[in-house]
Amino acid sequence: MGLLSHRVERSEIVAGDHIYTWRGVFTYSHQGIYVGGSKVVHFTCEQNSGDSPLISWGPSSGSSSSWKLPLTTCPTFPDCGFGQPESGVVLSCLDCFLVNGSLYRFEYGVTPPVFLAKLRGGTCTTAESDPPEAVINRAMCLLRNGFGNYDMLKNNCEDFAMYCKTGLLISDQTALGRSGQAACVIGAPLAGLLYSSLKLFMSSPVGVVTATAGVYCMSRYATDIGVRTDIIKVPVDEMAFFHGWEQRNEEFAENNESSKVPNVLDAPPSKRPRCS
Repeated sequence: MGLLSHRVERSEIVAGDHIYTWRGVFTYSHQGIYVGGSKVVHFTCEQNSGDSPLISWGPSSGSSSSWKLPLTTCPTFPDCGFGQPESGVVLSCLDCFLVNGSLYRFEYGVTPPVFLAKLRGGTCTTAESDPPEAVINRAMCLLRNGFGNYDMLKNNCEDFAMYCKTGLLISDQTALGRSGQAACVIGAPLAGLLYSSLKLFMSSPVGVVTATAGVYCMSRYATDIGVRTDIIKVPVDEMAFFHGWEQRNEEFAENNESSKVPNVLDAPPSKRPRCS
């Protein structure tokens, strides 16, 4: 178990695993759910237009790190890159998902010391995973129905994979998402600011570095879905209902104050989009 991430061989992953691969020399990772048969369901920043033969997954479609694949060039999976029109959720083969990168498995149910020891966010969580059958069902349902608009801080590929694994969402949709990578984006500048301030008051470089590292790690830990108190469990067939009724979201949080991970309330039958 590395301090950066958990590298695995292809033979070690099973259907329902949350996997990822690093891009740009460990600058960021792209993440998804392995559904078996060498196929991965993942959430991309560029939505399917319905008539374009290209898909991309990367931080932005215009950046040098973004990667595009003509659907006709995949040698192993003819439908690689399949996704519904106007949806960023796509199905690809494992080879195209990795883009010649190494394979890593996201860890669930880690202890707080292990979580804090990781040098980078977006590699593990203290939250427990649901059974593989539930994980795959969520991923395939979202492949059909979408996962909303891509947002680097609030709704990215890691948020997608973590929802598939746990069914957990943030009750306050204006808050920072579940992504550990997003937490790093926020925590690193705060730690840097503290480092600059502490240098003026502390003579020991070791003390400054230790305090700065502590702030960085704790900011990551505080946003982990395993310890947050603003999370609720939302069935996949209630996703559209959850995202479309802001008034109801407030009721969810209010009615579930006593339980750490409550189930979402039932919607009126006429308002329930079912995943079948």
